[in-house]
Amino acid sequence: MFSKVYKPLILGIALISLTTAGRAQTGEPVEKNKANTTYKPAFAGQTRIGSVKTKTLYTVTVINSELKGPWGIHALPDGRLLISGKPGTMQILTTAGKVVKTITGFPEVQFLSQGGLLDVNIDPDFTKNRMIYWTYAQPGAAGATLAVAKGKLSADETKLENVKVIWEAYPRYKGAGQFGSRLVFDKQGNIFVSSGDRQANDIRVKAQDLSATTGKMIHITKDGKPVYNNPFIGKDDAKPEIYAFGFRNPDGLAVNPVTGGLWEAEFGPRGGDEINLVKAGGNYGWPFVTYGIEYSGEKVYDGIQQKPGTVQPVYYWDPVISPGCMMFYTGNIAEWKNNLFVGGLSGQHIIRLIIKNNKVVGEERLLADKNERWRCITTGTDGAIYAGTDNGKLYRIAKQ
Repeated sequence: MFSKVYKPLILGIALISLTTAGRAQTGEPVEKNKANTTYKPAFAGQTRIGSVKTKTLYTVTVINSELKGPWGIHALPDGRLLISGKPGTMQILTTAGKVVKTITGFPEVQFLSQGGLLDVNIDPDFTKNRMIYWTYAQPGAAGATLAVAKGKLSADETKLENVKVIWEAYPRYKGAGQFGSRLVFDKQGNIFVSSGDRQANDIRVKAQDLSATTGKMIHITKDGKPVYNNPFIGKDDAKPEIYAFGFRNPDGLAVNPVTGGLWEAEFGPRGGDEINLVKAGGNYGWPFVTYGIEYSGEKVYDGIQQKPGTVQPVYYWDPVISPGCMMFYTGNIAEWKNNLFVGGLSGQHIIRLIIKNNKVVGEERLLADKNERWRCITTGTDGAIYAGTDNGKLYRIAKQ
């Protein structure tokens, strides 16, 4: 185990005080590299906002380095950590990083490329019903699809009982890319699920097709039924479980603990990673509206960034950071309270965003020296941050 105290750094530039009330003092933007495009933002502060620096001393400790494909993480009511493993199992760990239980009993997963056992969450009434919910790449003769399942954790915490698949994305596709797949509960106890566009050119356009559930934000009950007031209920050729559409690969999803708003982070192609505030019925543009370009360097379709009838991202990055996970911080470091933390995969750092009035007003890059791909993140009941990486490490980030 290795722990290091992080001290605030003195910026070698003059601090600029923003005039908007309540905004943090900011320095030069953290991104120094050239953008992939010459596209212009729709409004000031939509990209490359000024930088901020944490003043509080904190420690960073690797508490486990042998996890197998950690993808989702959730703090149990007793403080222990429930972590999903992409190959097809889950484990319960102490906050010291010790594995105390391995859970089995999951349906078969397509463990290939971006597929596998993915996100995990627990029922808001977990202390009473012991129900666990998860997303996974479900194999099938017609191809894989994103599925949501639930099961009751056994008394000895080693297996799931009465497992039931409650929702499957449509259509299936013979590919292993971009399932999306985060799962969060709203304040009413219903479920939001992010569904990816499945990546390939011949299916990604269905992100705009309301008869398909790829590239969508899904809103369902604990039994997998459409929530009664979903925006497309009763509309011809529209799936009633759709809440919003036009997403690429939404790998970050979180509910703002103060406002209740639903926030999403998604991969752009080459440039154009986004943070979105998701509204019922909203069209978020993909694949016809984007701040990114194709991996080849060509424009994505007509190269449009702004279009009437589509919702602009609150924030975007170019070049990309590849947002692999996201949370609102609810721990005991006061200056981080309710900040949005985003785990970067290709960016290999954790991004801290200060949000004021649903706008990003400051950005910080944390733990860039670790050279890790950050895949899952949560605030523990002890106030610390717990974050897992593609290298199988679990980090604890805590106030000194």
